[in-house]
Amino acid sequence: MGDRMAIGVFGGTFNPVHMGHLRVAEEIREDFRLETIYFLPSHLPPHKDTNSAAVSGDRLKMLKAAIKGNPFFKVSDLEIKRGGVSYTIETLKKLGRRFNDIYFVIGIDAFRLIDTWYHYEELFYHTGFIVMTRPASGHLNIPEMLPENVLTRLTALKDNIYRHESGKMIYLRPVTKIDISSTKIRELHKGDRSIKYLVPPLVEKIIIERGLYRS
Repeated sequence: MGDRMAIGVFGGTFNPVHMGHLRVAEEIREDFRLETIYFLPSHLPPHKDTNSAAVSGDRLKMLKAAIKGNPFFKVSDLEIKRGGVSYTIETLKKLGRRFNDIYFVIGIDAFRLIDTWYHYEELFYHTGFIVMTRPASGHLNIPEMLPENVLTRLTALKDNIYRHESGKMIYLRPVTKIDISSTKIRELHKGDRSIKYLVPPLVEKIIIERGLYRS
């Protein structure tokens, strides 16, 4: 990426945010010399069961608490303020009016399902992608992950780096595998088990005080 300064957008439900989210965001920020990582909690994620999700205001509060002390991390309430189902393309169009160089940070499992996203073909004209992979993944084959109507618009530059016809880049980058999931945290807490060291202390405090994930 040379000396350009860019931002990363890390979208998700963050239900709740945990140490794994924070660690991989820090690795991506450092590796790509991103100016800022914006955590973007969805209001109503189109691909997930929202019955177990804490209300958006609580998830936003937990994220803000989790990133305290890191000057490179910020939280965007753009999708929460907009309300309704959170479609990434609408968010990226709005962010594009403010930032010239945007990279959407996404896990490889979600990236493999990109063709199920609303107006997914348009995404590649509004953002680059940093796709987080597992350290032991070895050589990954982009053609196996994307539909033909996107592949024909890509040029392979070298291993795990591609350029879209829009000029936007796609990077596949391994990150530390941290076996923590929001689902597991919710299950532990519901069963009166400790979630200490899985989430930041301030997040644990909010979960307990707000009585989240108990029913």
